[in-house]
Amino acid sequence: MIKAVVFDLGKVLIEWHPERFYDFEIGIERRKLFFAAVDMFAMNERIDLGADFQKTVYDFAKAHPDWQTEIRMWHDRWIEMASPPITGSVKLLQALKSKNMPVFALTNFGIGTLKTAEKHYPFLHEFDRRYVSGDLKIIKPNAGIYQALEQDCGIETKALLFTDDRPENITAAQARGWKTHLFDGPSGWAKCLVSYGVLTRGEAGLDD
Repeated sequence: MIKAVVFDLGKVLIEWHPERFYDFEIGIERRKLFFAAVDMFAMNERIDLGADFQKTVYDFAKAHPDWQTEIRMWHDRWIEMASPPITGSVKLLQALKSKNMPVFALTNFGIGTLKTAEKHYPFLHEFDRRYVSGDLKIIKPNAGIYQALEQDCGIETKALLFTDDRPENITAAQARGWKTHLFDGPSGWAKCLVSYGVLTRGEAGLDD
């Protein structure tokens, strides 16, 4: 029996497409050069581990003057990379809440980036508990972040149902005995929730 449903955030509840943003802003070819020259995702990992959002981005920009304008966009226009919300997933989150099913977030997210997201996406306040890498200083798929959730909520691992878009994060949860679903869109997630009996087809928006 499922006692709590655990959501990843990026690419599950909120789109996250930096490449798409930069393709539009600077063109595909220049974006490819930019990402080849500067490891933006390594920089972002430091933010996800709790480093100050603006300072990390701006210091990185100073260290790479040829790409300073583009790098600073990661902070100044971050919300454009993290949009739009995935409305089907938001509806599933709210359907679970309406049934009093505990819903948790387990996410690789910076402290500053989450504060920015919260201003645009009120549903991020609807979780019963949130386990955020920037606060915990651990990122998925490190086992420690899963252990932190388990110890805090006190729910046995086989009663946790978790969705994430990254296979390595799913594998780490499975190794701990969690029930899992590799997210590939709201429809598949809805069917998973129905299969575990936490929502009916109507509640999951699957009835014709």
